[in-house]
Amino acid sequence: MGDMKEKAGQQATLLYVYYDGACPICRRDRARYERWAGETGKSVVWCDLNRYGEHLRLIGVEPDVALMSLHVEDANGQLYEGIDAYVLLMKRVPRLRPAAFCMALPGVKGVLKAFYRRWVRRRLESEGRLP
Repeated sequence: MGDMKEKAGQQATLLYVYYDGACPICRRDRARYERWAGETGKSVVWCDLNRYGEHLRLIGVEPDVALMSLHVEDANGQLYEGIDAYVLLMKRVPRLRPAAFCMALPGVKGVLKAFYRRWVRRRLESEGRLP
């Protein structure tokens, strides 16, 4: 991963997204994000967590934990997880900013966290990959 950061130029706006590349829905969401983000999407580096286990451990995230929730690392090494990670990504895309704002609201955020956790568990269980 160090080489990837060096090649990307350590831009302040760079984000590393650790997503489940084995998940068809996750891959589809990534493709949609890239389409909607346009040029802004070039500052997002998509890292399939199934290939970045060693790096995830180095930054303090167990791969099984990353599998259960989206993780985003900014260029300064700050980690965002779950709904906070989604909000960070969505704020970069003009058409998604209103949704990001609503998702970040305290009452909404708590409900979304619970829904997201249940959805991920069911998905992984149905795929036989629940840690």
